[in-house]
Amino acid sequence: MSHSVTPEEGRVQRLAETDRPTLAFTFEGRAMAGLEGDTVLTAVLAAATHLRNAEFGPERRAGFCLMGACQDCWLWQENGPRLRACSTLLQEGMRLRAAPPDSWPAP
Repeated sequence: MSHSVTPEEGRVQRLAETDRPTLAFTFEGRAMAGLEGDTVLTAVLAAATHLRNAEFGPERRAGFCLMGACQDCWLWQENGPRLRACSTLLQEGMRLRAAPPDSWPAP
C-alpha cells in the first residue's frame, strides 16, 4: 500500500525526541515550527514536502547529500543572506525563502 503526502504533511516524520522546545519560523511566508536542535532542513521537511523547485525543470528538490557537500539545500533569509539548510541550526523567528530576494546580486 502506498502513502501519498498531503500538503499538510512533511516529507519526514518525527519519531523521537519530540519533547525538545519548539521554535517558530516561516518558510515561503508559511508559519512553521521545528524543535530546538533541528537543522533548517529537518524543520522544513518535517512540515513541507520540498525545499524548492529545480532550476531547469519541474522537479522539486528536498536536499540531496544531507551533509553539506552537494549545494542542493541553499535557502535564503528574507533579509538577504543565504544559508545551507542541512548544516544550519534552526533559530527562533527565522524567515526563510526558497528563492533569493530581489536584492540578491545577479550572476
